[in-house]
Amino acid sequence: MGLFFIDTDSGRVATQRQLTYAGLGDSMTPPPRPWHQIRGSGDASTLWYAVLRKQERGIWLGSLVFRQGDHYPLLLQKGWQEVPVEEIAAFGPVTPTSQEGIGDLDDAIQALAAAEISAVSPEVRALAAQPPRDPQD
Repeated sequence: MGLFFIDTDSGRVATQRQLTYAGLGDSMTPPPRPWHQIRGSGDASTLWYAVLRKQERGIWLGSLVFRQGDHYPLLLQKGWQEVPVEEIAAFGPVTPTSQEGIGDLDDAIQALAAAEISAVSPEVRALAAQPPRDPQD
């Protein structure tokens, strides 16, 4: 996923990529206020990390926390709430319109592999579909 930002006024969370496609910044220029970068790894994935938020003194704070760590349940006990991945995804497009439908790197790699395989002769495709041979045979 990458970098996450929180709207300190509303508590809404978005990725840097989503904000860039919305015209609110780019890789060199951060989005304007009320968007604030949530500190954490630049290549964080919601598979391993949870995006948490909490309203404190009238503004929303955000945190990126490792799901399997001790800090995650502690923050939940202190009133932080996990932002559902679906809510983050609902902010807007994850990909440029020229790549509509490829929202995930794995999907992109599979699409590229399928395109490369389709350009190969049927004989070579048949070889690729066969299970690997055991060197003992």
